[in-house]
Amino acid sequence: MHFLLNAPRHLFFTGKGGVGKTSIACATAVLLADQGKRVLLVSTDPASNVGQVFSQEIGNHIIGINTVLGLSALEIDPQDAAQQYRDRIVGPVRGVLPDKVVRDIEEQLSGACTTEIAAFDEFTQLLTDAVLVRDFDHVVFDTAPTGHTIRLLQLPGAWSGFIEHNPDGASCLGPLAGLEKQRAQYQNAVAALADPSRTRLVLVARAQRSSLAEAARTQAELAAIGFQRQHLEINGLMPEAEGRVDPLAHALEEREAIALAQLPPALAALTTDRLNLKAFNLVGLSALRQLFDEQAIAVANIPPTDAVRPLPKLAQLVDSLAADGHGLIIVMGKGGVGKTTLAATIAIALADRGLPVHLTTSDPAAHLADMVAGTLDNMAVSRIDPKAETERYQQEVMASKGKHLDDAGRAMLEEDLRSPCTEEIAVFQAFSRVIREAGRRFVVMDTAPTGHTLLLLDATGSYDREIRKKMSAGGLHFTTPMMQLQDPKQTKVLIAALAETTPVLEAANLQADLRRAGIEPWAWVVNQCLAAAFPVSPLLQQRATNEQAQLEAVATHHAQRYAVVPMQTRRSRWRGRLPIRLPAFGRWMRPASSRRN
Repeated sequence: MHFLLNAPRHLFFTGKGGVGKTSIACATAVLLADQGKRVLLVSTDPASNVGQVFSQEIGNHIIGINTVLGLSALEIDPQDAAQQYRDRIVGPVRGVLPDKVVRDIEEQLSGACTTEIAAFDEFTQLLTDAVLVRDFDHVVFDTAPTGHTIRLLQLPGAWSGFIEHNPDGASCLGPLAGLEKQRAQYQNAVAALADPSRTRLVLVARAQRSSLAEAARTQAELAAIGFQRQHLEINGLMPEAEGRVDPLAHALEEREAIALAQLPPALAALTTDRLNLKAFNLVGLSALRQLFDEQAIAVANIPPTDAVRPLPKLAQLVDSLAADGHGLIIVMGKGGVGKTTLAATIAIALADRGLPVHLTTSDPAAHLADMVAGTLDNMAVSRIDPKAETERYQQEVMASKGKHLDDAGRAMLEEDLRSPCTEEIAVFQAFSRVIREAGRRFVVMDTAPTGHTLLLLDATGSYDREIRKKMSAGGLHFTTPMMQLQDPKQTKVLIAALAETTPVLEAANLQADLRRAGIEPWAWVVNQCLAAAFPVSPLLQQRATNEQAQLEAVATHHAQRYAVVPMQTRRSRWRGRLPIRLPAFGRWMRPASSRRN
């Protein structure tokens, strides 16, 4: 592994959920310890399963790993760190500032930025306190802060009081309100991150278009602030041998080859390692020590996949949706779960039933509108350009909220407007123009803002609040976009996920976020499921078996209703001017060689 050559003191692994950061970080820590190094493994991943990997309870304190000489670990709970952070900031102003201002500050502190900065606050000492980590040769981190968070910590000026005096229009500065005392410590930590002799940043990705695009964005974001020397780890590649025995494995192998052939130039220039997909779960020392062994696929005995809960099909959900005749359908989820394809599939199925449909997407890949528009009766397609909408929103906020700020205040507001929340708000404003159509036809939307962003929008003088005030004064009946989202008779929210540990946890967190905004998700859709595809490849069969625990969790714990969409042998696409009937609406057929008598 190139990223392990002349490894510096600090190793950071970063990447989107489900790409294998924790597994690679744990395997790296074990490998270094096996080489006689003294290693501290630190996890700030909200889906951390480091304790499960080593069959040992760890928690928020440094503890030696019983089975690996020289290895210690620490799990920083980002949610707990964020709550303590909120209490520390909000406590002193509660009862001093007006209740509305306090509520606005609390909402500022409820988003992902707070969680990330609070976690960074926790592990800053591990980067800067030589005494605390003097017993270790290496500190391995899962995961690293984003470039956005690092830029926030680099900004000039005093943070205290900014939110109290400027609550409108801000979305990520709330977490910074109490950081002034730690500024010198943060500066030292950022300097350590930027020093390649002390720190190595490893971008972890899968050989998928969305995952590589996310890695490219991260690379550019970090390079722009001086973090130039990164490594790329492409994880989970389909072994060539599996493709010789299974059409599905062969299709996945081809898909990966196309994605890698189109690797963004900035990523192609990085020092890169590639890891093959493994059949086994990366739990236990034996599995971790095999991760970097490209000959290890270790397929276990395969239990019959029929002896599990029946998997409901997407067609069943569409039948229920169609019964309403019209309404707003929103497909939400983390990147890489197939939201756009699912939204298009649902829209086409509704149009096929003779129902009027408007499919609208904010997917940067505009091919969907070009290929679908005009090909089906009853269906219209529109695309919202997130970049253009975000730029328009940023200009509006800087012109209104920024005109009375000094240079330092404008710098803070400009950085605040680079946050993911800003794009969600800007795109939602564009979506709001389409939402009113749902009273007479189906509007299928890909995708909507999170519950945090909706609450933030409401807390900062949103359209919803202004309309409520004006219309209530006149005694008129009215419905705002927020009210429509909260009404289950008008809006159905579908959460897209994958049958893997981290994506399911991320989807559950999204569901909790929406519920906090008064929006109850209607259903989950588990996409790209191997268990529903009946693979022939022994490796994929084992992974399909491994999915059962997450499918059971969705069925019994997370979702009111759900559907499962199999992994496809080919990417969903439209041929000529008519859409191919996607398998989600046909009869699932196993390959002949996998059927049982």
